[in-house]
Amino acid sequence: MKIAIAGASGRMGRMLVETVLNEPDMTLSGVLDRAGTSQLGQDAGAFLGKQTGVALTDDIDGVLARSDCLIDFTRPAGTIAHVEAALRHNVKLVIGTTGFDEAQKAQLRAAADKVGIVFSSNMSVGVNVTLKLLEFAARHFAHGYDIEIIEAHHRHKVDAPSGTALTMGETIAHALGRKLDDCAVYGRHGVTGERDPSTIGFSAIRGGDIVGDHTVLFAGTGERVEITHKSASRLSYAQGALRAARFLAGRANGLYDMQDVLGLR
Repeated sequence: MKIAIAGASGRMGRMLVETVLNEPDMTLSGVLDRAGTSQLGQDAGAFLGKQTGVALTDDIDGVLARSDCLIDFTRPAGTIAHVEAALRHNVKLVIGTTGFDEAQKAQLRAAADKVGIVFSSNMSVGVNVTLKLLEFAARHFAHGYDIEIIEAHHRHKVDAPSGTALTMGETIAHALGRKLDDCAVYGRHGVTGERDPSTIGFSAIRGGDIVGDHTVLFAGTGERVEITHKSASRLSYAQGALRAARFLAGRANGLYDMQDVLGLR
């Protein structure tokens, strides 16, 4: 597969570049970043001390014209622009961007009528197995247990709660027959009164170089259960993204997530 990577000069982008270069069934077809980025023109493998012959560019149409799939872990506005370009070139998409609003999500759904898209808030195999554990736990802790979601990320993350934390909340709410929008509480301050037992609480921590930690706490009377996933490296996200790209190889269109890719649906 000919793989293009958006945001290739960022932390996740570089991990994706390195991972693609190590895959025998994949070729790095292009690396993209924003106009004005200081690294434009540099070789994609420069940070690894390698010469790949692929230079960082902002020419999305030129890159997609020679690509099978674009992997995008950037920001919502940039991703939507990339989706529009992918439609012009019939290029499949693996999207790990978080922070989309409802209108942008609707644009992704519409685009999936024309090209194959895997869109997931977290590409990690471990996180997606954790979601299945949370679904099971939520059904059995439906009564008498308070549910809190605590997540921690590096100081550079711009959205909160994380997309993964929200997906965890949505998974739990669905298992309980609720809508997350109706029961989520995002942080607490001041005199809040007693906790509403029907709510799902969220707490976000930002600091240092934390890759991504997520804990769901089911707190009952006399006991509590914690289900935790911790990422020590972005490699798990990159490996999951490439697994998603392979999944799309035989699919013309449709909107999928990592639960589909891993057969956990």
